Amino acid sequence: MTAGPAEAKHSWMPFSPCGTWCLPVEGTPLTVSPGRQALRLATLLAVVLTAPLCALGLAVLGPRGRAAVTRLWFRAVLGSLGVRLRVYRPGTLTVARQQQQPRGRGVLVVSNHTSWLDIAALSALQPVRVLAKAEVRTWPIVGALAARAGTFFVDRQRLSALPRTVADLAEALRGGVSVGVFPEGTTWCGRASGRYRPAAFQAAIDAGAPVRPVALRFVVGDQPTTAAAFLGEETLLTALLRTAALRGLVIEVSVLPLIDPDGHNRRSLAEAAKTATLGQVPEQRHSRTAASAA
Repeated sequence: MTAGPAEAKHSWMPFSPCGTWCLPVEGTPLTVSPGRQALRLATLLAVVLTAPLCALGLAVLGPRGRAAVTRLWFRAVLGSLGVRLRVYRPGTLTVARQQQQPRGRGVLVVSNHTSWLDIAALSALQPVRVLAKAEVRTWPIVGALAARAGTFFVDRQRLSALPRTVADLAEALRGGVSVGVFPEGTTWCGRASGRYRPAAFQAAIDAGAPVRPVALRFVVGDQPTTAAAFLGEETLLTALLRTAALRGLVIEVSVLPLIDPDGHNRRSLAEAAKTATLGQVPEQRHSRTAASAA
């Protein structure tokens, strides 16, 4: 997910300066026993192996059924690793039926990007069609499930592919589909963050669709942690093993008020979403737990 400076093929190609040096010092935060780690990984494998069956279900179920299956599957992914989801929200990711935009337009859901768990956290709350890098399509099992779930794939090394991707997002939004985007374009450690690149926001403007900013924060013992981040040149397996070892990992999801695209250009809309995300501090009294530790 992370594109380092050496990988950047053009000025649009996102990269993060974060690396393994951003991680906590060894021994913090607390970790579970090796036996518990092994159990978590075995449970996760069992969940992942159900993906083909879920993909078949997605092909025959209606919209509500597909949403329910996707939500339950991603909650099972989080639960298998002992991850809890703590949600702070004024409403849902998308727009309630009685509040739908004219002609049923969807919502552009945008979030900061820290971990491979970000998609799981959003999808466990309310599934949206996610924009992901093209490499995800090639991942065993998960890539097939992502494609079946309607994921949009973008080749970040081909700048010429960007206008077509933006047009596809706008078309989906016009059709009432809600789309999830990580506009930083790559993962950051959580202590630092990248700018919100404006391309995807043009899709919201073209479709007249509102933007839903979402702030994600990873905490252990109510303290922010970088331990769950996907950093630098490390592999997905490395990040997965580190996550499976964490004790008491919680993903805090703050769902923020909608932003109307009227009066914005794509850069000002991106900046408004970024400002909303950075300025959010969750309040415990408005929380609810959506997934429990395994």
